[in-house]
Amino acid sequence: MTTKAPIAKIADRVSGVFVPAVITIAIITIIAWLIAGETVGFALARGISVLVISCPCALGLATPVAIMVGNGKGAKSGILFKTAASLEATGRTQIVALDKTGTITSGEPKVTDIVPDETFFEETGNHAGALLAIAASVEAKSEHPLAKAIMERAKTDEIAVAEVTDFSAVVGNGLTAILAGKMIKAGNLAFVSKFVEVSDDMCAKAVEFSKEGKTPLFFAADDRLCGIIAVADTIKEDSPEAVRQLKNMGIRVVMLTGDNEQTANAIGKQAGVDEVIAGVLPDGKEAVIRKLKKQGRVAMVGDGINDAPALTRADMGIAIGAGSDVAIDATGCCPDEEPPDRCTGEQCG
Repeated sequence: MTTKAPIAKIADRVSGVFVPAVITIAIITIIAWLIAGETVGFALARGISVLVISCPCALGLATPVAIMVGNGKGAKSGILFKTAASLEATGRTQIVALDKTGTITSGEPKVTDIVPDETFFEETGNHAGALLAIAASVEAKSEHPLAKAIMERAKTDEIAVAEVTDFSAVVGNGLTAILAGKMIKAGNLAFVSKFVEVSDDMCAKAVEFSKEGKTPLFFAADDRLCGIIAVADTIKEDSPEAVRQLKNMGIRVVMLTGDNEQTANAIGKQAGVDEVIAGVLPDGKEAVIRKLKKQGRVAMVGDGINDAPALTRADMGIAIGAGSDVAIDATGCCPDEEPPDRCTGEQCG
């Protein structure tokens, strides 16, 4: 850390006036006692007393020492501050915005339920396997954590993955690709329902999954629904305690997620956050942070590439060390592994 904190610059400016003033007063004191007829030793003792009692050196040393100690404590806990200004800004945080995936949750979602549309898979015996094969084939080219969960399940169930063409990712909504001559759509209900009719039973099933904190993913082929695959990302064991500590410090905790409102509220309730902002597309996080900044000083915690604009917009960006390089580069504070509990209390305040 080679930069200087704003408070250190203020201390330097004050010292630039205070130190010469104290020295001048000490000299005047010595001269005054000499004029009064006292001995040189007596006059020097009084002048030195002025210097010792005012202690101008302490003003110049206290701030850099405090910054050094704070940075050292952070380093011991695996928290690295890029600049002294970052360390100072963290202590003034009023609102903490936590990205859900990989921050509050483990970032390693698992497939929990596979619900095929029976009418679509009339000709095959293993309906769940057939739906998983379609899903895995489409998701194979996606880098989203939920796609990885589907691929992991397909690998476990030894499901063959077919090659798709014309793959396209619709940011924050879903995917499209051509598989065996059919146009496959995959994503959330709002996205897939634009192309196919989703029955009331399937919608009810999706609502049920959402209430359980699971994310329902819909899959369709041409103009027919194939089914739903529910994926759940478990909350980290220490997330509720970390949120509680932040709230005890008087900090308002907000969770940002692209999940639907019901799923988001289920996760938010488990974590104990003050507010849940759901349905936030990757390119919409920066706008949310801009709004939150009108309510107080905001620290944003995230780890993905799509978090970088929000991390930069926040008064303080905090990236997880295990996150993407783009996210880390956009921040001023970087825990070496998993926050948010590492970034509470005296380490970041």
